[in-house]
Amino acid sequence: MPTYLSPGVYVEEVPSSIKAIAGVSTSTAGFIGVLPTTPLDMPLSPVINKVVGTGDGTKTVFNLDKDQYPVNTTAGSFEIRVNGAKAATATLTNNDVDKVSQVTLSPAPAAKAEITADYKPLFSSPAKVGEPKLCTNFSQFKKFFGDFSTDAKHKQLVHAVYGFFNNGGSRCFVVRINDATTDLDGALNALAAIDEIALVAMPGNTDDTVRDKLVGHCRTTGDRFAILDGPPTASDLPALTRIKPDNNGLMPKATDLAAWYFPWIKVFDPVTKLQDATSDGLLAVAPSGHLAGIYARVDNARGVHKAPANEAIVGALDVSQPLSKADQDGLNPKGVNCLRVLNNNILVWGGRTVGGDANAELKYISVRRTLLFLRESIDEGTQWAVFEPNTPALWQKISRNVSAFLTNVWRSGALFGNTPQEAFYVKCDGETNPPELRELGQVVTEIGVAIVRPAEFVIFRISQVTSASK
Repeated sequence: MPTYLSPGVYVEEVPSSIKAIAGVSTSTAGFIGVLPTTPLDMPLSPVINKVVGTGDGTKTVFNLDKDQYPVNTTAGSFEIRVNGAKAATATLTNNDVDKVSQVTLSPAPAAKAEITADYKPLFSSPAKVGEPKLCTNFSQFKKFFGDFSTDAKHKQLVHAVYGFFNNGGSRCFVVRINDATTDLDGALNALAAIDEIALVAMPGNTDDTVRDKLVGHCRTTGDRFAILDGPPTASDLPALTRIKPDNNGLMPKATDLAAWYFPWIKVFDPVTKLQDATSDGLLAVAPSGHLAGIYARVDNARGVHKAPANEAIVGALDVSQPLSKADQDGLNPKGVNCLRVLNNNILVWGGRTVGGDANAELKYISVRRTLLFLRESIDEGTQWAVFEPNTPALWQKISRNVSAFLTNVWRSGALFGNTPQEAFYVKCDGETNPPELRELGQVVTEIGVAIVRPAEFVIFRISQVTSASK
């Protein structure tokens, strides 16, 4: 207590008993993608033209000053031209550490002939294997991982991240690996250290071992949800829901910590169009990146309690396999979330976790993710309670703070009930904290919430009535 020695007015700051719990972000994604060890060809990269010298009739050696070229890698190819005619080529790799490389022309260019070099840069990722890079827009992604390329696996990662931002995503961490067999565990460990990540995916990978590791990562961290890709197409749709020993590309094992989407979507790929001007430029890509963007869009606009379904996939121009209602009737109960062409749009037409009905009360994505949101928010918002005296005063503070947070969640529409008392309860008292638990240094709070369920089946019952029976 302060000591007052003279008359006057004294104002003291009193710590509030309310420790506000803030809702955590649920829209930050973590992507893992395979990049080759060799430099990538980026056909969209502009060819850089420089004059490297003038012939005198005898000179045959001309310097290529790589420092003049605004690229972030030494890899690339030079096409040397004499007065516009192709004369030689030179290729530089990342092992070329010299500031200047040279090209020798034979015979010697004529006097006053202009020697030019058309430089086509290749891309080598500056990101180390297993090192997460934060990307808040596609331009940042290109800086670390490159633009649209000719490499099949790299295409999947690029289109996934492009689709993520195009569909409403704003923050993602991307990790490059060379091989899933040797590098995936390290990449997942690196993502585990980033607390804000709430969604994880490895776009384009349908390997059962990889999917198990993604789900295991979500289970270990306790605050994440995996978005898994199905196969591009399936000639035998019932086989999608059967679990077999070698199940690559088919149904993952039932889990409430992941969602599975089928089929792939078709998007415009500028490289495909550039390579074949007569083609439509469409490329089948895995939908997980686009879905992560939709999750973020729905979370920000409506809240995590709104199912990420009945949403248009921005950038999708078609699906790799059209599905009918009859097709989906056999897939939806098992948790195969179908992407369908409906009302002239490509829509997400499913909102279930993998396994569907087998997951009972957690069969809906929105319910599972809302629980993850509540768990992580309360966890982060009650850290102040650690090492506080374990007394009824602490129990009251915890109850008051958690109740205030859940009241706001209820007001947002995430909890079912006309009053907060109907929507949730918080119990932290002598009953949940008997002497034997207090002796162990534990304080236990029991929380019950009534999370809203999505209206998956909208049913109208219509009957004909006469005017007299109204």
